[in-house]
Amino acid sequence: MKMSRSKLLVLEAVMLLVSLLILIPLLIMILGSFKTSGEAQSFNLQLPKVWQFENYVTVFKEGGMGTAFKNSLIVTILGVALTVMMAALCSFVLARKSTRFTKGLYGFMLLGMIAPFSVVPTISLIQMLNLSGTYIGVIFIYVGINVSYSTFIFTGFIKSVPRELDEAAIVDGCGPYRMFIRVILPLLQPVLVTNVIIVTMAIWNDFMIPLYFFNSVSKWTLPLTVYNFFGQYASEWNLVFADLVLTALPVVLVYFWGQKYIVSGMTAGAVKG
Repeated sequence: MKMSRSKLLVLEAVMLLVSLLILIPLLIMILGSFKTSGEAQSFNLQLPKVWQFENYVTVFKEGGMGTAFKNSLIVTILGVALTVMMAALCSFVLARKSTRFTKGLYGFMLLGMIAPFSVVPTISLIQMLNLSGTYIGVIFIYVGINVSYSTFIFTGFIKSVPRELDEAAIVDGCGPYRMFIRVILPLLQPVLVTNVIIVTMAIWNDFMIPLYFFNSVSKWTLPLTVYNFFGQYASEWNLVFADLVLTALPVVLVYFWGQKYIVSGMTAGAVKG
């Protein structure tokens, strides 16, 4: 049933208002990052009288952005790589084998999507493994949090891949690992990139885990610099805005790079044989 023109106009107006609710605070932050301290405290959409590009230089020097950026890269790249690799390999087995063990393991993975993250037991486990305050400990935590969702996405996609491709690969002499690398993995590109973007955004923007599990400021990631910087410069909103922009910019660029895969990755259940 087609929507009438009047209803369509009302829907477009509502969607425009909803978009403004998101865009207006974003524009206030971006414009405020180029203003003086007094101008930024007005929280309006007026252009700066004089563009203060030195705000970003000040934030980078005073806020320790260089070290924090390095920490975020280490944690995010390794966390995403391990999560995607483990989830893809696990999903291949879960999708291609139908036993009590694989069904139970798949149910366990689904349980991991809804189970809440418990800080105190995780801290005790990390201390028991002598990984407290280390990059490896935090990376393992991120892998544990994100691997369930990634496995769910990959398993659903691989189940839609015709088994005839597996049989053809076996006839050509491929073993399980070679079959996965040469047959399944190339087909995973849309859902793989989608998952990488989602996990990257989740890890890069996370605030809680680095705060709890890094016991040294020298290992803090970019979101924590906002927390630290706001405490020192609470009255200078232009610098706080500049810090927020620098923190969000890398993950925004990653999203724009891979956004064309998002829709195809989310609807990748229909694969032609």
